[in-house]
Amino acid sequence: MEDIFVYIHFSLQSTFGMPSKHILIKGKVQGVFYRATAKKEAEKMGITGWVRNTSKGDVEIMSSGNEAQLELFIEWCKIGPQRAEVASVLVTHLDEISFQQFEIKR
Repeated sequence: MEDIFVYIHFSLQSTFGMPSKHILIKGKVQGVFYRATAKKEAEKMGITGWVRNTSKGDVEIMSSGNEAQLELFIEWCKIGPQRAEVASVLVTHLDEISFQQFEIKR
């Protein structure tokens, strides 16, 4: 009986696991409150992960949530905050990565 529970538990996890995405935003995205606004938007959408500036002037995001949440967040990333000028958004689909919250990394 215990073996059946373990099998069902792992089956449900793989079926309903939260996907993760690596997002790289290029353009005029530093010095325009992109990270702070991305954190606020991610938290409103129920997304966990992190955001940070890169040494090349881009913004990098690791995010986890359901597909609908992530698609909305990616659409927001294409626009960003008011002062941002997003040139491109590169998205890499990943296996599930668990995060406790959404944070700004420095």
